[in-house]
Amino acid sequence: MPANRKPFRVLFVCMGNICRSPAAEIVCKKMLGESDLADSVEIDSAGTIGYHSGNGPDPRMAATLKARGYPIFGRARQIRRTDLDDFDLILVADEENLADVKRLDPEGSRHAKIRLLVEYCETHDAPRVPDPYYGGQRGFEEVADLVEDACGGLLRDLGKRLA
Repeated sequence: MPANRKPFRVLFVCMGNICRSPAAEIVCKKMLGESDLADSVEIDSAGTIGYHSGNGPDPRMAATLKARGYPIFGRARQIRRTDLDDFDLILVADEENLADVKRLDPEGSRHAKIRLLVEYCETHDAPRVPDPYYGGQRGFEEVADLVEDACGGLLRDLGKRLA
């Protein structure tokens, strides 16, 4: 990356920032580290609510990712209005998160950078990344599958945009 170019910043968002968005952050950071984009892209995650702030990823999500070879890290935080300026792309897990994040920008000037994560899926055709919190292990596997697909698509897209 040229010295005068700042990194492209991506924020993943779900409701509590303990399942879906930290999974996306963890997966994307590992994929980034294995790519030519490692110095060009920064990744973070947040939740639309602050209930879980300070907590690590949900143990079930962590176990699912760990079984797939991902390192587990991070602490939940709530999205801030300033994040809408600080990040170049904000990818949300579902339609409720999309509406909640867009409400942080009532004038609508940043709505174009707020999108559904599944828009980057290349092999899965899903309308959203479903919340696995109240379900069983199958839900966490589905989240991991969707996140891996979407993060791969995102990095391919960013590779073209940032070349």
